[in-house]
Amino acid sequence: MIKHLYPHSVYMNATEIKKANEPLEGNFEGVGIQFQIYQDTIQVIHVIAGGPSQKVGVQDGDKIVYVDTTKVAGVGINNDGVFKNLRGKKGTKVTIKVKRSGEPELLEFEIIRDKIPIYAIGAQYMATPEIGYVKLERFSATATEETKSAIDSLKKLGAKKIILDLTGNGGGYLNQAHTLSDLFLSDDKMVVYSEGRSQPRAYLIATAKGNFEKGDLVIMVDQSTASASEIVSGAVQDWDRGLVVGRRTYGKGLVQKGYSLPDMSAVRLTMAHYYTPSGRNIQKPYEKGNEVYQEDLEERYKSGELFDSSKVKIIDSTKYYTNQKRIVYGGGGITPDIFVGLDTSWSSKFYGKLVRSGSFNQFVLSYVDKNRTTLEKKYPTLDVFIKQFHVDSTILHSFYEYAKSKKIEPDSAENYSKSISTIQIQLKGLLAQNLWNSSAYYQVTNIQNPIYIRALHAFTDGSFQKYGIATATPIKIKKTTKKYKKKKYSNNKKSIEKK
Repeated sequence: MIKHLYPHSVYMNATEIKKANEPLEGNFEGVGIQFQIYQDTIQVIHVIAGGPSQKVGVQDGDKIVYVDTTKVAGVGINNDGVFKNLRGKKGTKVTIKVKRSGEPELLEFEIIRDKIPIYAIGAQYMATPEIGYVKLERFSATATEETKSAIDSLKKLGAKKIILDLTGNGGGYLNQAHTLSDLFLSDDKMVVYSEGRSQPRAYLIATAKGNFEKGDLVIMVDQSTASASEIVSGAVQDWDRGLVVGRRTYGKGLVQKGYSLPDMSAVRLTMAHYYTPSGRNIQKPYEKGNEVYQEDLEERYKSGELFDSSKVKIIDSTKYYTNQKRIVYGGGGITPDIFVGLDTSWSSKFYGKLVRSGSFNQFVLSYVDKNRTTLEKKYPTLDVFIKQFHVDSTILHSFYEYAKSKKIEPDSAENYSKSISTIQIQLKGLLAQNLWNSSAYYQVTNIQNPIYIRALHAFTDGSFQKYGIATATPIKIKKTTKKYKKKKYSNNKKSIEKK
């Protein structure tokens, strides 16, 4: 029954709700490690800073053999099995025994479980001496706080311009979309409003709390950028606060309300749509049914829209205007100011097989396990690693041999040489991630990301001047609007449009 209402109306049982909410709540309770199962063994990829495992001395690269008295190595354990054994309520104890390179005996650690943070920021670094880069992966409960902190840190390092990467960001909490937009927009600017068939219009307004209300801003988006991410990019675009670079976003702008049931399950029903400050409906059409709706991204690929800006579909032919009177369209996500087509020139069937088989991660785990001490000594910092480390022919040969052992080989008639540079970058990025963190991965691999490259060029090629953003003057807010704000924003539609 629910399936036939709206594409995103859904019933979820108690377990599904817990799993869905966990990444957004910003924490879970456990031992504080990132792991991967390699050769039937739980291998610690990263020990989370400040977590309970780090406090007792667990290290990256350790292999977990026992959890309490249960052997977990060589018994066919899966991810669910790891969660069941290592996660638990804060304050409870668990004892693990690990195999560590260079140690003849198993090492034993007693860990007291605690709350473990799930970070919203996937990466932050200085792209140039003046440009800071922030990768926001989800709009969790801590998204604004983390983004604000990241920007403050980059500003201390000299950042005067910011790239906010929202590619692949599927959204999250509305209040975080509101407060995060507030970092960039000045007082009294509308961020978003919602309206439904039986829900009167309500809208959210920026305050004077932003820490980057001045300074050039570029937001990276793609076809997987959705929901809360579209609210932020739409508001920034409508107010001409910054440039949006990439591909047309997903188009999910539905307001949902949850109804809890006695068994802790819930129904989430669509109540209204989200609209950008200029009046654009973010939500793409769903009148043709759920099947057509779900195939939208595949249709964009087939139609050529992901490759050619002239084929971007204008769903709502109504013209909307930004603060600087630029024309924008709605009804199907946010169309970027600067289009960047999907690049598949480097792709091959062999590369696809390598990705799907997990060969990249597994090979890197094995390589780091065997060479961690040497790598850490030779490359003491990430900067040194980026400048001096190269995935040479010897490493490539070892990788191909490893893939071959997993029955992953190129087709005889295929020329996979076009994928070699991408294979090298992926291996280097994953090595950096294993030796440092996820931020290191993006710092290495972004050099081959077309949207990132175009975002960097936008600061210096006159794009801001072309769109009138560098010299944009703040719109004057009438006194009547301020009175409107004090009244907690009346839902009178005509008065809103007038003001």
